[in-house]
Amino acid sequence: MSVYVITGVSKGIGFEFVKQISEESKNLVVGLVRDRPATEKKMAAELGDRSNVHILHADLTNYASLKQAAVDTAKIVGERGIDYLVANGAFLSQFDAYDPIGALGDKAEELEDVLLKSFQTNVIGNIHLFNLFLPLVMKGKVKKVITISSGHADLDFINDLEIETSALYSASKAAMNVIVAKFNAQYKKDGVLFVSISPGLVEVGHFANVTPEQIQGLMGFMGKLSTYAPHFKGATPVDEAIRTNMSTWEKISIDGGYGGAFISHFGNKQWL
Repeated sequence: MSVYVITGVSKGIGFEFVKQISEESKNLVVGLVRDRPATEKKMAAELGDRSNVHILHADLTNYASLKQAAVDTAKIVGERGIDYLVANGAFLSQFDAYDPIGALGDKAEELEDVLLKSFQTNVIGNIHLFNLFLPLVMKGKVKKVITISSGHADLDFINDLEIETSALYSASKAAMNVIVAKFNAQYKKDGVLFVSISPGLVEVGHFANVTPEQIQGLMGFMGKLSTYAPHFKGATPVDEAIRTNMSTWEKISIDGGYGGAFISHFGNKQWL
């Protein structure tokens, strides 16, 4: 049995993490979301009554809510602590998703707002999450802190393929990779594995409502992915992607050299 705390479980890969992990009744899953009632309703409708799943309110942009979630989580997990703390929740804006950064320059105010929100959610929120939940991780047996990152944060990937899109999102993920390495530098000696993992390109409906103008940017990006990985046929179904990611979580270790690392779902630097 393992204890998991996962942010951003209301939809997408976060929801799938809960779905698959909680299939084993001996696992305990605490999901953190902004909209608790809606998520509990969705969980009940799609997963049924799983007594090993607990949904708590927490907002990565609100320190007080994270602090209260840590208190509430401690009551649920008790002395077992947390085995896996998974920083999955993130802000992903459509503003920069399909255009190069130079095309955003005449929208200065929106650019600033999106970048600030990206860092507030994807970086600062996770710093608070780690600091608040680390005492529970220290009690756990596994002691793994997993940050869901993105291949967009890899400088070689950006430069070699000339990936122009998602600049602001990429910057926040790259910054978080540094934070993960800094936590590793401090807590590696205590046996806590901090690692950043890109989940791959996963089918969770991100491209469902793209405009004709955005499709042009999307097709350009997909074309570059095909050059990078000729075997690439499109986004991976979410259930398959989550199985691959969790298999990697279970295999990696501090002794294996993964402390503070930024890796793909395959456990290396192959992003697709």
